[in-house]
Amino acid sequence: MKIILIIAMVFLTNHVQAEVKLNQLKLPAGFKVDYFAKNVKNARQLALSDSGIVYVGSRKAGNIYALLDENGDGKSDKRWLVAKGLEMPSGIAWKDGDLYVAEVSRILKFSNIDKNLDKPISEVFLSGLPKESHHGWKFLRFSPTGELIFPIGAPCNVCEIKTDMHARIFSLNMKTKALTVMAEGVRNSVGFDFHPDTGELWFTDNGRDMMGDDIPSDELNRVTKIGSHYGFPFYHAGNIKDPTFAKNKKEQDYVAPVLKTGAHVANLGLHFYQGTMFPASYKKQLFIAEHGSWNRSKKSGYKIGLVTLKGSEIIKYEPFMTGFMQNEITYGRPVAIVELKDGSLLVSDDYANAIYRISYNK
Repeated sequence: MKIILIIAMVFLTNHVQAEVKLNQLKLPAGFKVDYFAKNVKNARQLALSDSGIVYVGSRKAGNIYALLDENGDGKSDKRWLVAKGLEMPSGIAWKDGDLYVAEVSRILKFSNIDKNLDKPISEVFLSGLPKESHHGWKFLRFSPTGELIFPIGAPCNVCEIKTDMHARIFSLNMKTKALTVMAEGVRNSVGFDFHPDTGELWFTDNGRDMMGDDIPSDELNRVTKIGSHYGFPFYHAGNIKDPTFAKNKKEQDYVAPVLKTGAHVANLGLHFYQGTMFPASYKKQLFIAEHGSWNRSKKSGYKIGLVTLKGSEIIKYEPFMTGFMQNEITYGRPVAIVELKDGSLLVSDDYANAIYRISYNK
């Protein structure tokens, strides 16, 4: 156990960086990947403004960036450092001209941000959130009805949750600041999106560590009833009893995942494709960024996966973009996905400090 933890610490904090070569990233026929931006330190969640500015959160770097493809060639040629010195500002969202940034214990608002990139001014929009940094970084997304959705992870690998603020996904009313629990029993969700037809929230969740290489699986979940419990810390991946916390608990009392994506793949950002650049068969299909394992004897994840759906029914799950890890050597770790107006996709990589653009040539 100590050896695994030491290896993980070295991997996460002191890795030797190898640049991702674009020809090592593999996509289906007809698709192409280019760099949208390089040297974006610790790039995490992405958000797009109506004017085409791409905002980028980070975690360890503590920065918020703004990037602009001014020439229209699919590459960022202008950038701003919007903020620095923040506490794990991984999660960001843009709405009605304003940028929202999640720190560990609060959410900031940068008003009319596109017009104030040279002198951005922020205010605290929501405070009083838990201060624990363990799974304290967040993901932000606005719902189709205008609420701000964000998670607060479990403050541990696995533990019994004794507060009403941890291991949950919340919906924030932007006018009253009232919080509604969308889902509980969620260990650590760092990605969600709303189904384009049903409006239901779909979210990823990272399973607990230290149960071995192959269990429990990470999860893709679907919220069909607001406030449902998804099992943590009692049951993992639907049917795996926790050896410590499952006593006197029943599997049927919790919502099972709609898809098990694999143990330790660390699925993070996800996105329902709605553009027209890709072939019609990709419309309303779901992309998932698998950040990659850190405590597995043989690495897993390190790819963009594609969930093929028929309505809300999952038909299959398969790799879409691979090559971030080869022969057990890590070159990149995909984090989040955003769709540009032309239908291409941007993918952030907090390991390679890069953002890729995926396009399709008809």
